[in-house]
Amino acid sequence: MNFKPLFDRVVIKNLERSNKTKSGIIIPEIASDEPIYGEVVAVGTGDCFEGNKSEMAVSVGDKVLYNKYGATSFKCDDEQFVVLRQSDILGVFEEKK
Repeated sequence: MNFKPLFDRVVIKNLERSNKTKSGIIIPEIASDEPIYGEVVAVGTGDCFEGNKSEMAVSVGDKVLYNKYGATSFKCDDEQFVVLRQSDILGVFEEKK
């Protein structure tokens, strides 16, 4: 992918998630208000606020949870990605030790 996000923006590739409830009901993605799970594929350089540079809290390869309403979808190399501000990421999944 030849796309570099600017400032505090992050590019995420959605990862597969189950769209079926425990009872077997299939929920279309449009009807789901749940946050979305994905993998960070590119990060910006950070932002500058009141003269202070803020560092990026996520890095390439992190698995994150984000709200779909804060993201802008785009297609690159026949794959679907989203770009959003780092502040729209709800959290980072950590590996179990």
